[in-house]
Amino acid sequence: MATTVRIEVGEHGPVPALQDFFRKLLADESLSGIMVPVHLFGGGMPMPTLVTDPAQLDRADPLAPAFPMSSAKLVSRLSKGSAGERFAVVMRPCEIRAFMELVKLNQGFLEEVILIGMDCPGAYDNMHYRDFLGEREPMAASAEFHKALAEGRKPASVELAGACKVCEHPTPQGTDIVVGLFGGDISSGIQIMAASPRGEALLGAMGLQAQEPDGKREAAVAALVGEREAARDAMYADVQERTSTLEKLAQYLGSCVNCYNCRVACPVCYCKECVFNTDVFEHKPWQYLDWAKRKGSLKLPTDTVFYHLTRMAHMSTACVGCGQCSNACPNGVEVVELFRTVAARTQKSFDYQPGLSLDQAPPLTVFREDEYQDTVSHLA
Repeated sequence: MATTVRIEVGEHGPVPALQDFFRKLLADESLSGIMVPVHLFGGGMPMPTLVTDPAQLDRADPLAPAFPMSSAKLVSRLSKGSAGERFAVVMRPCEIRAFMELVKLNQGFLEEVILIGMDCPGAYDNMHYRDFLGEREPMAASAEFHKALAEGRKPASVELAGACKVCEHPTPQGTDIVVGLFGGDISSGIQIMAASPRGEALLGAMGLQAQEPDGKREAAVAALVGEREAARDAMYADVQERTSTLEKLAQYLGSCVNCYNCRVACPVCYCKECVFNTDVFEHKPWQYLDWAKRKGSLKLPTDTVFYHLTRMAHMSTACVGCGQCSNACPNGVEVVELFRTVAARTQKSFDYQPGLSLDQAPPLTVFREDEYQDTVSHLA
């Protein structure tokens, strides 16, 4: 059985307790640094920060319900090419799944990375996190967010990000250490679980008292997943109806301005050069005028629907539903809802769940002679 320990939360609250845990972890000579969200400028948005000095963890806030970006690409960069030093990263479940997809595609490597996964009740998008925070001290606001959830209260009047409300994977998989937040009041203590031999070794070296799991976390997770799956299925039905024809799809994507923020923010979109950044779509002036004359009018910019269709064709097997595409959109296009709906059908057809297992190869990297026999028989 994997080791489970409990870190006590004192009068200063759960955030300082986790900071102290990370300091002790960083004191292990096998680790050179730890990447964790940090309020770098005293407050505001916590950003992924690679910390090597334990003293600089005093603004770390892994409990902040903020998700300004996915750190999967950052970890990919840090892990490519051996630095000869091992470091730990604190990540949400969707970030871990995205990084696992990058590992499968040889865009990241696990050998020198210790994965610390956080149970994730969800987060606010960038604008709503600022509304949630207001003028409050950020780490106190983070503690109050989790206290409200433990007591069955809504933490704030603002809503969680749409992607989080339909996420059926709120617990981390494939990590070395799990920080358990579900099933208890973290204002008194936090469960830490080893999930690999490397995690066992690190926890063992810290000398923390082991304890037996009480089963409350599993029950809380099951209840949350049930709620999320119901919301997810309702979202699928809604999006399918709203995009059931090409005209409806164009209307759904009508506010897109081709800024490509969604592509940049996507943690598993890793192409070094995108076709949409080449001259392929640099049309000549006479072409625009000709198209406008044939139709009577021409929406500008052009190619917005084709852009999203191309991304869906590339990404639908790998989409982990993190929602960073929608978070990055300046015009509020519901990108993640559309991508998740399409990805659900693609992933089901290949019996594939991205990022949950390194043993499951990405569908387009393998060939199975017996797949899609119903399609093949119609073509024969």
